[in-house]
Amino acid sequence: MADRRTIGFMLSTTGRKISQYLTVRFQPFDVTSEQFTVLNRLAEQDGISQKELSVRAEKDPTNVTRILDQLERKGLVRREMNPGDRRSFLTYITEAGRSLNEKLTPIETEVIEKVLKDLSEAEIEKFQIILSQINHNIENE
Repeated sequence: MADRRTIGFMLSTTGRKISQYLTVRFQPFDVTSEQFTVLNRLAEQDGISQKELSVRAEKDPTNVTRILDQLERKGLVRREMNPGDRRSFLTYITEAGRSLNEKLTPIETEVIEKVLKDLSEAEIEKFQIILSQINHNIENE
């Protein structure tokens, strides 16, 4: 049995709990936290390739394709052939997707504020620095 105090276990558990909490809050909008991440990245900049979107969302390209399929069925995104590379698609957020992102973003902000509520600004800043260093270490392995 895994030691519940290990950093890996704690990071995994905490990330999963936050994702589940967001998904519950997004349920009335028929969107998961994973779908929101992809939608939100497209709201920041659309017209990008699925490969670029997977990098920006920090998700596996196969997973992004599956998520885009779901979002496209819901009318929140659309894909077009990439004129520069016929093997790839460019992804765009629709007006419905942009509108939904504007409703979901404050909910995500509220959830993050709730989970960080008893931490000082200095603790949050230090936590962000630590997480950034962990990510840097992983990316440079």
